Amino acid sequence: MTVRITRRSAAGLIAAAAGGPWLLADSAARAAAAPVTLLNVSYDATRELYEAINPAFTAPWLARTGQKVTVLQSHGGSGQQASAIVNGLPADVATLGSGYDIMQLYTQARLIPADWATRLPYNSCPYTSTIVFLVRRGNPKNVRDWGDLIRPGVQVVTPNPKTSGAARWAYLAAWAWASRQGSQGGQGSQAGGGSAAGGGAAGAKRFMKALYQHVPVLDAGSRGATDTFVERGIGDVLLSWENEALLAEQKLGSGMFAVVVPPLSILAEPPVTVVDKVVDQRHTRPIAEAYLQFLYTPQGQQIIARNFYRPRLPAVAQQYAAQFPRVAQMVTVEQEFGGWARAQAVHFADGGTFDQIYGQ
Repeated sequence: MTVRITRRSAAGLIAAAAGGPWLLADSAARAAAAPVTLLNVSYDATRELYEAINPAFTAPWLARTGQKVTVLQSHGGSGQQASAIVNGLPADVATLGSGYDIMQLYTQARLIPADWATRLPYNSCPYTSTIVFLVRRGNPKNVRDWGDLIRPGVQVVTPNPKTSGAARWAYLAAWAWASRQGSQGGQGSQAGGGSAAGGGAAGAKRFMKALYQHVPVLDAGSRGATDTFVERGIGDVLLSWENEALLAEQKLGSGMFAVVVPPLSILAEPPVTVVDKVVDQRHTRPIAEAYLQFLYTPQGQQIIARNFYRPRLPAVAQQYAAQFPRVAQMVTVEQEFGGWARAQAVHFADGGTFDQIYGQ
């Protein structure tokens, strides 16, 4: 059973899990089969994903153990959600938009151990995603690459990277592109395109300043930005999670929108963790751990893929390969920026490059 809470403010294991992750917690559940509630505090774009995951997990759990589990969902900008947990929101599990946001649960409040990422496969990231462009019917501004975003007359919609995981991924992808542009590069996909002003860190910073001058509004999270673009009709291009763009394209249909994949983007790896202090206080650890392990099972990976996230299991990834567009060059936070801790300190901390370019 799922109860949804809307908040804007706020592979060895795989083999074992494939037979049913609740086996790892079966005896504990049988010993205490009273109904239980889990709170999954997640980022903006995962509403539909966990609305599908939750019943797929809770129904067989009930059948096996006799225990009814209700999963509450809380969604918002990833950074806001991390802050809410640090400030006392009793999340049993955190499924956030970036590794930095999960790390805050350790560095700010010691709610999880320092080695949290080692507890599940793929550094506790059960799927990947990337950043793409969502444009309007016919792509009237002919947006094909990052340089096109700063052409005259182009309005860009993206959330606030101070509060949104998607916005941080988009910012870093744009920076990575701009830093690669030489003195003759940085052009958009057609004559008159924008320029990264020479590439390197200095050129990237100039490009990012120009980019955010084309952003009319900064929503707190990715779903708010999608609503601004889709429902309110603001902007020519949305910098979007791939799953959010593909979902909008599927739901709205009729060619109202199209997904444009830039030649360079970033490998986004949203992580998950149990929140140790909460699950130990609430005695929900076995169920919370099984819930996250379920994400790695073939059934969980199928649900992930159907919701337009890139699955980890090779067999499922191959089955859904045609669904996901090819990105010619995919950079990573580790290789490009030295990891999330450094990227946060340089770009998104108070006084960092985002504050410098957006406040000027």
